[in-house]
Amino acid sequence: MPFNSRMVGERTREYSQTVDGRWLMDFAAGIGDTNSRHLDTTQGPVLAHPMFPVCLEWPVILRSRELPGHETLSPQESARGVHAAHDLHIHQPIVAGESYTTQAQITSLSAIRPGAAKVTRLDTRNSRGELVCQTWHLNISRGVAIEGEPGEIEPPPAPPDLSGAEPQERAFQIPVVEGLSKTYTETARIFSAIHSDPEYAKAAGLPDIILHGTATLALGVTELVNALADGDPVRVERIGGRFSGIVLMPNDLTLEVTSRADSTYGFRILDRDGAEVFTAGYITFKPEPHA
Repeated sequence: MPFNSRMVGERTREYSQTVDGRWLMDFAAGIGDTNSRHLDTTQGPVLAHPMFPVCLEWPVILRSRELPGHETLSPQESARGVHAAHDLHIHQPIVAGESYTTQAQITSLSAIRPGAAKVTRLDTRNSRGELVCQTWHLNISRGVAIEGEPGEIEPPPAPPDLSGAEPQERAFQIPVVEGLSKTYTETARIFSAIHSDPEYAKAAGLPDIILHGTATLALGVTELVNALADGDPVRVERIGGRFSGIVLMPNDLTLEVTSRADSTYGFRILDRDGAEVFTAGYITFKPEPHA
């Protein structure tokens, strides 16, 4: 059965979560990020890794699948959905000891050659109601049609223009150990059987369990922050790109910084065979504090 376009504009209820230092430290340690801002409680409140917002968004993404317009999908069709692109805007860092509320809204649904493309905007606010981060999440459901007219209530932000950017040639090696997906599942609290259950993953047509796309991106962001922002995660303003391949474990990833335009860098991530697993990546930094 197809998606119903009446889902466009629908919102989930707000979902609140309190973030403690243990969760933030576990997330960073799980991806091997030893930055003291994420781990050292003697420096003040622990700060979240820039990709940590995905942890707050995951329960809300699950709830968004219960919105009107989704009920016509069979379990098999629901399983065909893949996280295809990510665009995260960070307005202020997430800190330990604060409560955050996240809400999702379906902003567009369209038919594309592979199937149905659905864009969801996720807004996360702190206890004072201030917008902390906003993510535009593209999901593609392969082989799924649309019932009703395609719709859009708000276009996603355009990606940074890197067409005339200065070429860069910097590369970083990122080892991916066996079992990292299970570690990430627990520390991010993002539970999905294709990342932890080999039988389920193979039944879904995968060769084995795979690493979460957001884990692949988080590994890359760690390298980018350390190399390009002097290890200061607070300087990250925007992270985005497209998930273009799966990562089996163990693996050896290569992150290539390909371009720079002012404070934005373009990058991609390749697996050990040279296949792109994250493409058209970009990360934008705030100016250095003394600038």
